[in-house]
Amino acid sequence: MIQFKKISYKNFLSTGNVPIVIDLNKSHLTLIIGSNGSGKSTLLDALCFALFNRPFRIIKKDQMVNTINNGGCEVELYFSVGPKEYIVRRGVKPNIFEIHCNGELISQDASTIDYQKYLETNIMRCNYRSFCQVVLLGSSSYQPFMKMRASFRREVVEEILDIRAFTRMDHILRGQQNDLQNKITEVRHHCELIETKYQTEAKYLDTLLHKDIDVQTHKKKVLDKNEADRLAFEKKIKELNEDIISSKECVKDRDKVDMKTTTLSKLEAKIENNLTRHRKSLKFFEENDVCPTCTQPLHPTFKHQKCDLERKKINTLKEGMKKLLQEIVNMESKVGEYNEVSEKIYGLNVDVSKVESSLESLKSHSDNIEEDLKVFQNKDADIIKIRKDLQDMKDSLKVCKEDLDIVIEDKKYQDVLRVVLNDKGAKAQIIKKYIPIMNNLINKYLQAMDFYVSFHLDEEFNETVKSRFRDTFNYNNFSEGEKMRIDLALLFTWREIARLKNSTNTNLLILDEIFDSSLDMSGTDDFFKIIQKLSNENVFIISHKGDIMFDKFTNIVKYKKHQNFTVLDRI
Repeated sequence: MIQFKKISYKNFLSTGNVPIVIDLNKSHLTLIIGSNGSGKSTLLDALCFALFNRPFRIIKKDQMVNTINNGGCEVELYFSVGPKEYIVRRGVKPNIFEIHCNGELISQDASTIDYQKYLETNIMRCNYRSFCQVVLLGSSSYQPFMKMRASFRREVVEEILDIRAFTRMDHILRGQQNDLQNKITEVRHHCELIETKYQTEAKYLDTLLHKDIDVQTHKKKVLDKNEADRLAFEKKIKELNEDIISSKECVKDRDKVDMKTTTLSKLEAKIENNLTRHRKSLKFFEENDVCPTCTQPLHPTFKHQKCDLERKKINTLKEGMKKLLQEIVNMESKVGEYNEVSEKIYGLNVDVSKVESSLESLKSHSDNIEEDLKVFQNKDADIIKIRKDLQDMKDSLKVCKEDLDIVIEDKKYQDVLRVVLNDKGAKAQIIKKYIPIMNNLINKYLQAMDFYVSFHLDEEFNETVKSRFRDTFNYNNFSEGEKMRIDLALLFTWREIARLKNSTNTNLLILDEIFDSSLDMSGTDDFFKIIQKLSNENVFIISHKGDIMFDKFTNIVKYKKHQNFTVLDRI
C-alpha cells in the first residue's frame, strides 16, 4: 500500500518562493477552500507532476514555472511503500528529478525515461491513467473511466488487478518470439545452403566418376568447331562494321540538309503570309473608291497605280514560291534517301548485335567445355577431396537440422506462452473472475447514492445500464449528476478492488469541485455516508462553496492570494 505523507511545492504555478506544505496524512476528511483562482487545485497538479512529470491539467511543462520568479520550480513528495520511505523531488529551471529511498538517492545512471519507468513500475506499480482513476477525481482534465477508449479501460483495470505484469511479459516475449522466428529463418536458410552445396558437389562427383576418354575427345572436337565458328563470326562482324562506316559516310551531311529543309519551310510560310497580305491589299483597291479612314474618295489614277503595284508584287512572290517549292521537293528527296540509309545502318547494327550475341554464347559454351576438360586433368585428386567434403557437409547438415529442431521447439513453447499471456489468455480469466465483484461493488455504491439502476460491465468493459423499468441505457444517456454518481461508484469500486489486490492501493483520495457542479444536496449527503466508511483513507475535497459543509470535516485548509502569490491562510 502507498502511504502518502506530505507534499511541498514552491514557484509552482501561482506559488512563490515560500513553499506550501500539505500534510497528506493528518486527517480523515480535509476540506480545501478558497476563492476562484486562489490555487486550490494546484495540489493535484503538484502531486501528478512529482509522480508522473506531468500536471493534472492540460498545460505545458514550462507553464508550470511561476511567471514572476521565473525559476526555482520544485515539488517534493513524501510517501512510503511497505517498510520503505521514499522522497521524490522534481523541478523545472533547473530540471531536477531525484528518487530517495530510506534517505539514499537511487542511482540516476539510466536515462530520465528509464528512471521514470522505474518509479512507475517498481515503486508505484501504476501509471498516470490508473492513478487518476483511483486517487483523483477532478472537474477539469479528469477523464472518467466510462469516457475512455476500450484499450485504456483495459489498461486501468489491469493495473488495479495487478496483472500488467502479464502485459509486460507478453511484450518481452514478443521480442523473444521475433528473435526466435529470425533464428529459425537463419538456421533454415543455413541448412538449405548446405543442402544446395551438397547436391552441387554430389553432381560434380558423379560427373568425375562417369566421364571417359571418348567424352574428352568429343569435347575437344566441339571446342575446335567452336573456334572455327568464332573466327567466322568475327569476320562477319568486321564486314558489317565496314558497311556501317561506309553508310554513315553517305549521310554525313544529314544535319545540314535537315537544317536547310527547316529554313525553306519557314521561308515558305513567310512568302505565303506576304502573298495573303498583298492579295488582301489588291482586293481592297479593286473593291473600294473611298478611304475608310479619312472618308476621302480615292483618285482613279492612284487607285490604278496601287492595283498594278500589288499585282507585280504578287507575281514576283508566286515566282519565288514556285522556285522555293522545287527546292523543298529536292531537299525532301534527299531526306528520303538519308532515311533509307539510316534504316540500313539500323539493320546492320541489329545484325552486328545478333552476331555478337552468338559469339558470346559460343565463347560461354567453349569456356564450359574447357572447365569440363580441366576436371579430367585432376580427376583422382578431386574425387578424394570431394568425398571428404561431402561427408563434412553431411555432418554439418545433421548438426544444423538438430539446431533447427531445437529452435522450432523453443518457438512452439513461446507460441503457447503468448496464447497464455495475451488479452484472451490468463488475463481474461482473471478479469472474468473479478467482473462480478466489480459489478456488485458498482451497484452497491450506486444504491448508496440513491441511484437505483442495474449497472453491468462485460469482459470488454462495455457498459449496460438498466433502469427500474428495465429500459436499457448507456453512460451518455444520463444527466451530469447521474454521470457523477456513476463516476464516484467506479472510483470507490477501483479503490476497493485495489485494496483487495494490494495493487494501486493508497491512503489518499482527492476530489476537486465535485460538489460545486453536478451533485445535488441529496447526492452530497449520500456521498458523505460512503466517505465516512473509508476509515483508513485520507480524503481531500476541494471546493469554493465549502463553508456550508464545515461541520462535516475534521480539517480545513484555506488558500488565498497575497501579492499575486498563493499562500495558506489557515490550517
